[in-house]
Amino acid sequence: MTQKQPHILPATSRRDFLTKCGCGFGGLAFGYLLGLDGLLARAANMNIDPLNPLAPRPPHLPARAKSVIWLFMEGGPSHLDLFDPKPALEKLAGQPMPESFGKVITAMGTANNSLMPSKRSFKQHGECGIWVSDWLPNIAQHTDEMAVIRSCWADGLNHVGSVCQMNTGDILAGRPSLGSWTTYGLGTANENLPTFVVMADGAEPVGGPKNWSAGFLPATFEGTQFRTDGPPIFHLSPPGSVGEKQQRSKLDLLAELNRHFAADKPEDTELAARLNSYELAYRMQAAAPHAVDLSGESELTKKLYGMDEEPTRRFGTLCLLARRLVERGVRFVQLYCGSNSGWDAHVDLEENHSKHCKASDKPIAGLLTDLKARGLLDDTLVVWAGEFGRTPFNEKGKGRDHNPWGFTMWMAGGGVKAGTAYGATDEIGLRAVEGNAHVHDIHATILRLLGMEHQKLTFLHNGRDERPTINGGEVITDIIS
Repeated sequence: MTQKQPHILPATSRRDFLTKCGCGFGGLAFGYLLGLDGLLARAANMNIDPLNPLAPRPPHLPARAKSVIWLFMEGGPSHLDLFDPKPALEKLAGQPMPESFGKVITAMGTANNSLMPSKRSFKQHGECGIWVSDWLPNIAQHTDEMAVIRSCWADGLNHVGSVCQMNTGDILAGRPSLGSWTTYGLGTANENLPTFVVMADGAEPVGGPKNWSAGFLPATFEGTQFRTDGPPIFHLSPPGSVGEKQQRSKLDLLAELNRHFAADKPEDTELAARLNSYELAYRMQAAAPHAVDLSGESELTKKLYGMDEEPTRRFGTLCLLARRLVERGVRFVQLYCGSNSGWDAHVDLEENHSKHCKASDKPIAGLLTDLKARGLLDDTLVVWAGEFGRTPFNEKGKGRDHNPWGFTMWMAGGGVKAGTAYGATDEIGLRAVEGNAHVHDIHATILRLLGMEHQKLTFLHNGRDERPTINGGEVITDIIS
């Protein structure tokens, strides 16, 4: 009978003993170096259980916000006609853009067409005196709760790349969306619903699911698209002939068989993870339909969101659903208004923006009012943004082209310094010139409000630590209270 070798071979001589000790000292030194780089700390801080990857995790810092509602105005709303009035455009109306502003090549190839002033009237609102145009009279009543960032800029010229960057930080597809990074960093706060939900008011947003993809993160952190008509999630409900008792029995039998199969394979975590996903789907069959069931909402609440009027009914429904989801612990809700580049006003700015402002102004104001009344605005961060703005010069006579060099977005609630106007574009609204806020800065700021440091939120991919803001990003501390 062959004798088994011991797991640790004993030293055969003093020289052999010292050699083995030396190897151990090398391991200690390597551990020290890893500690200097923060690699061991990062791995320990994430503490993701492979059997339950959505388990809640503590943030890096005290969180100001528990949830995010991102109101995505897809297509590029015109900052010049909504939040960033430029009197200089009145003086220069119809003239070529002065050479001092530099050469501009836009997505549609319009280079320095004649400057076009806004037809809207602007007023200062609230105690803060933030300027808002007459296109958004209801949102204007909430300026004292908002931080308006007038100096945003991005890298893309077209919609597909720019929508992708505003969601993932890169104009090229393949990286995780901000909602996925949030889910990866914090886990879930509700075991019966997805933690990252996406809803659109019409056609699928340009680029489709890559905008809420988990990218190189595990697929469990991907966003879930909800429908507003019929069952909220595709293929969630069992056939009508299968009752709840039968469905429960099927899952119990499957779980028993899988446990029996896994009994002698304790190292295999994939099976346990699959069992968890089945159980989540079962719980969602009851929780998700209830979350989107608005029958219990009062008529007064529905009216607040504009659900009693046709122009505002659809987006108002999405805003009310968003409130119901964050009430139930969903961490990241993204609503697309004007899906499939609806705000893209190349031909007739007045007609286009009148339509989309009408559809979104009252619902968004209703959302802010409702969140505040229910005590939810303090820990819910509301973000309003498109993928870029519009040019100060015209296109096709009555429209404006894409402008990623300077545009406006705003945030409210969730630790934001209320009543703040931050940054500025130049005198014609073409480029950000003060307090420039890149997309990476915006993402870093949102993560900070959620209690996460963007530089510490990492995932090892292809031998390198990836993070939400890639190699950039600075927190905009001036808009944090």
